[in-house]
Amino acid sequence: MNHGMTTTPLIPSYTRGIGYQAGLLGGIAMLVSIILMMGEHGTRDDIKARFDEDRAAMLSQVLPHSLYDNNPLETTTTLEGNPFGGDPTVFLASKAGTLTGAAYEVVTHNGYSGTIVLIIGVNADGELTGVRTVKHAETPGLGDKIEIAKNDWVEGFNGFSLNNTPVKEWAVKKDGGRFDQFTGATITPRAVVGAVYEGLKVFEQQKVHLQSAVNDLNADTVEAQP
Repeated sequence: MNHGMTTTPLIPSYTRGIGYQAGLLGGIAMLVSIILMMGEHGTRDDIKARFDEDRAAMLSQVLPHSLYDNNPLETTTTLEGNPFGGDPTVFLASKAGTLTGAAYEVVTHNGYSGTIVLIIGVNADGELTGVRTVKHAETPGLGDKIEIAKNDWVEGFNGFSLNNTPVKEWAVKKDGGRFDQFTGATITPRAVVGAVYEGLKVFEQQKVHLQSAVNDLNADTVEAQP
């Protein structure tokens, strides 16, 4: 008997080779990738469902339900030429096959901290039915008042249009316009007012295109019926 002695386990010499270690590392990486893929696949439907719910909630804030008898989430087209460089999807509102409104994203890069993404709702007469902020990086406590959760400022756009508001009034009051600015923050509301105005111009320019899209979608629906 060997009292007081420890036995060192033998380690196969091949495990010290570069090829073995590289293979082991690759196997571990592959296993991790498989686990991540399985996790992503398992949560993909849930993520999409939450995204659709958020988008539906946002749409309901800018397009009143009384405006349409269709489902704007399923009645979409795109802005011709993608004038804002963001998501060109247009959610179309209609009644009895006639365009009654639309909602789409408007993007401005003139915010105090860069890009601001809005979604605006417009009825067939070109009047704003809602404006909401989708994304921004404006200063907390100042520029972030463009969020409906922080301030009701964006609700001040409701009812305005190119027809009932002269061009010179599409500005903050500091610049001689109609819209309030924030105390200590003028750049952010100035950018939003300008973006909303541009969004209304695009609606007027593409209104015929949007009605045509409604017509095409209705025709497709009729053809699909048994």
